[in-house]
Amino acid sequence: MGADLENIVNEAALLAARKKKRSVDMTDFEEAKDKVMMGVQRKSVVLSEEEKKTTAYHEAGHTLVAAQTKGADPVHKVTIIPRGRALGVTMQLPIDEKHGYSREYIEGRLAILMGGRAAEELIFNELTTGAGNDIEQATKIARKMVCEWGMSDILGPMTFGKKNEEIFLGREIQSHRDYSEATARMIDEEVVRIVRKSQSTANQILKQNMGQLHNLAKALLEYETIDGEEVAAVMEGKQIKRSKNGATQKLKKKRRRRKPQNKKPEISGKN
Repeated sequence: MGADLENIVNEAALLAARKKKRSVDMTDFEEAKDKVMMGVQRKSVVLSEEEKKTTAYHEAGHTLVAAQTKGADPVHKVTIIPRGRALGVTMQLPIDEKHGYSREYIEGRLAILMGGRAAEELIFNELTTGAGNDIEQATKIARKMVCEWGMSDILGPMTFGKKNEEIFLGREIQSHRDYSEATARMIDEEVVRIVRKSQSTANQILKQNMGQLHNLAKALLEYETIDGEEVAAVMEGKQIKRSKNGATQKLKKKRRRRKPQNKKPEISGKN
């Protein structure tokens, strides 16, 4: 945690220095946090209008499922600007630090991961490679639910796969199969069932909130990046209002001007 904060502070200072600022402000910290957590913006990547639209609905799918899932971490920021290896990013930030996760939370996380693919199928009736990383993460989590966390209704509270106790430099932790072919088949079937159930849940949420899905995608196509407050506003049917510098407009209190008082100037001098 301390190292992450140090990275963000250092990155914010570098950003402020590049902009020739005398001090570091919150916009620098926000930009630094996005860079560290979401990846570096790839400004050289130019998306076609079709790719932008697909990415917008993909990220809108993640966002909408996250907003409608009970107990899910709130959405912090959504962007369709390519960052790192992704064409778009939906970032969630937990309110409190968590050390353990319930089955309900994990199943909600799986539904959120499958929300992008579900949105692509619903809107465009086709599959793209954009959901590759989401499916990979969902499959890994589902397999851990079955093999490590004992969250399978069919196989029950058991672990499968013996891990190497000795870890050498340059080698990853490997697991040896200590179960039969029949059990391996049951594990694979359970993993498939869990992932498909998650996709079905995401699909159902999106179908029930199609209007919000279209509104979120439209907002992303217009602004490219929206934060959590703007996501909530769009889902309520409100329009995003931003000032010329791109920040969300906030109502400012008008200050009353005081009338100047006619006072004689004081003259100081030697007598």
